[in-house]
Amino acid sequence: MKKLLGVLILMATTPTIANESALLDQDFRRLASDDVVNLQESYAGQVILVVNTASKCGNTPQYEGLEQLYQEYQDEGLVVLGFPSNDFLGQEPGTEEQIQEFCRLTYSIKFPMFEKVTVKKGDAHPFFDELADASGTYPTWNFHKFLIGRDGELIAEFSPRTQPYDEQLLATIKSELKN
Repeated sequence: MKKLLGVLILMATTPTIANESALLDQDFRRLASDDVVNLQESYAGQVILVVNTASKCGNTPQYEGLEQLYQEYQDEGLVVLGFPSNDFLGQEPGTEEQIQEFCRLTYSIKFPMFEKVTVKKGDAHPFFDELADASGTYPTWNFHKFLIGRDGELIAEFSPRTQPYDEQLLATIKSELKN
């Protein structure tokens, strides 16, 4: 009886976070801000599309589709997270303030954008190292996409050529939103 009581007390006093994920236990500064966000605390239980972005790339028009996805599916639990990166031919050379202004004025971006990071193998931010470990690949260019499920686990990764409304990407997002 004492053993059972001890187990019950331990269970009652052990803190738990719904859908706790080691992958999402990362802190990032919001773009052009001092505000720090823990991805686990802010986005646990949501379907997350992580995208490394750049303002001067042939793929930059994907911002429009990414914002549309965010607007269309955010009430169902989708969040798009943008991470500017200057890793590929210097296509994101601006300051965070310049990036923010470009995104807001050119594409009316409202989805969360975070600090400029490195995503390439060897110098990648630990979050992108973990995404690469889970998917088997690092971003190969700007607008590489990683889809994380409500449970905080990686579901799939998509090449930079994959458009935001690509049939396979959209089907995978819709399927995960039903979970």
